Amino acid sequence: MTTVTATSSRATIRPMSPADVDPATAAILAADWGDRRTWFEFATSQPECRPVVAEIDGRLVGTGVGTANGRVGWVGTIWVDPGHRGSGLGRALTQTVIDGLDAAGCRTLVLVATDQGLPLYERMGFRLQTRYRILEAPGLGTAAPRSDSHVRAFAPADLAAIIDLDRTATGEDREHAIRRFATPETAKVLEVAGDVRGFVIRAPWGGGATIAPEIADAMRILDARRRASGPGGRVRVGLVEENVAGLAALQAAGLAPIWSAPRLARGDPLDWHPDWIWGQFNHAMG
Repeated sequence: MTTVTATSSRATIRPMSPADVDPATAAILAADWGDRRTWFEFATSQPECRPVVAEIDGRLVGTGVGTANGRVGWVGTIWVDPGHRGSGLGRALTQTVIDGLDAAGCRTLVLVATDQGLPLYERMGFRLQTRYRILEAPGLGTAAPRSDSHVRAFAPADLAAIIDLDRTATGEDREHAIRRFATPETAKVLEVAGDVRGFVIRAPWGGGATIAPEIADAMRILDARRRASGPGGRVRVGLVEENVAGLAALQAAGLAPIWSAPRLARGDPLDWHPDWIWGQFNHAMG
């Protein structure tokens, strides 16, 4: 356990357990930070995740999650109760997560920063790597043209190809998440002449990791997602700013920018293809 001075009390930082999911979810919801229940349920049951909580006098006042994707580690869900911000607790939570990822053999650390957290992460050695651009579009109705027959439901035989494609695109080993999330109900692949050219896998909390080396193939997968969503739904994609041509194609197709955030990294340079990435599981695991 880690103990730090926070406000006028002592905070204890320890591993998050399944019993912490309810109070952590409630605390974050009360602070208008969104519903993290499903994410915490995953993080406390996945060996590659290292979630932590901070307590003061038995009350949960902070969270953090690290995810080890092979030699690349993600730092995320660093949250501090509003009454304890500015006390050093955010830094202590971040350092605890970093220490866990270092112990897991991660040589590159990545995170997506909020405006409030950016100065802290820069002081801890993270540097701007790129920016995410999130765009959104409505689903498609019955008047849309016929569906693309090459975009189909995932089959177990696709697994090896998806894992290889994902590893090349991200520079990470996300096999643990792909194996857990990919099912015929949650994943689609684009297959042409026996070649898997792209995929999307939906996480339980709603994120959709999407990889496609070619813009045209990414647009085909997006079109299938919009059809599945229907006219009352909304579909989001997440690109990094290096993918200039992809961003232009999405906006030409009617997607509107809704959000942007900096992606920071520290450690060994990442061997990846950022222009192949069109969506994420979330911003605490890539």
